[in-house]
Amino acid sequence: MGLLDGARAIVTGGASGIGRATARRMTEEGAKVAVLDFDGDGAEAVAKEIDGFGFQVDVGDPDALRQVVDAAVAELGGLSLLFNNAGTSGFGRLEEIEPAEWERVLRVNLTGVYAGFRAAIPHLRANGKGAIVNTASISGTRPAAGEGPYSASKAAVAALTATAALEYGPHIRVNAVSPGMIRTTMTKPLLDVFPQQIDRFDRDTPIGRIGEPEDIADVVVFLCSDLARFITGQNIVVDGGLTLHGSGVDGIFNLVFGGG
Repeated sequence: MGLLDGARAIVTGGASGIGRATARRMTEEGAKVAVLDFDGDGAEAVAKEIDGFGFQVDVGDPDALRQVVDAAVAELGGLSLLFNNAGTSGFGRLEEIEPAEWERVLRVNLTGVYAGFRAAIPHLRANGKGAIVNTASISGTRPAAGEGPYSASKAAVAALTATAALEYGPHIRVNAVSPGMIRTTMTKPLLDVFPQQIDRFDRDTPIGRIGEPEDIADVVVFLCSDLARFITGQNIVVDGGLTLHGSGVDGIFNLVFGGG
């Protein structure tokens, strides 16, 4: 018997990394999963792995996301779980960040979560109960220099999570996870450009290593399951203890910009 037997779930940003790992874990625990991603081919590939459904969508387009969520729910036969996971990153000095770049990051990371709520909550209400998990970040709880748009968007996701928990309880629980340094397609460029940082992450993380997508997926599955039946409105930091020493990417700003 799985933790999510009979559940019907949507995972955004499900084509790779944390989203892919979570779609797989949800399926292993008995859920039927629809994988949504801007990379439609990637979404289809993951869907084939888990015998689910794949859809291409830009989560920053609320109307398009609503249409795709409706289509996914029709395939699933209902909806009980939503993992608002799609995200993007950015790095730079605040005064040098162009408005278009600012808007790009917030459009995906924050508007995408709002759009997920807007599209999915009517279906969750129709189901009678449900759970939502949003991907925030340690950059929202302990920002580093250079992360302006990204950290602001992720802090806002945590606030939006609390608001939604108040609005939709008791029948829909809403929580967030804040990953630390995790090996994903998003963090690969950082680790490739600054390979010396791998030793720092290993050294400064009390658990002694960089995280893997499965480390987050297991927490998401827990929050979606009845084991977390009395947990809502929370932002769960899953970073191996990294932020006990400060922000996640301490020092990167100085390496890029020379500390000026």
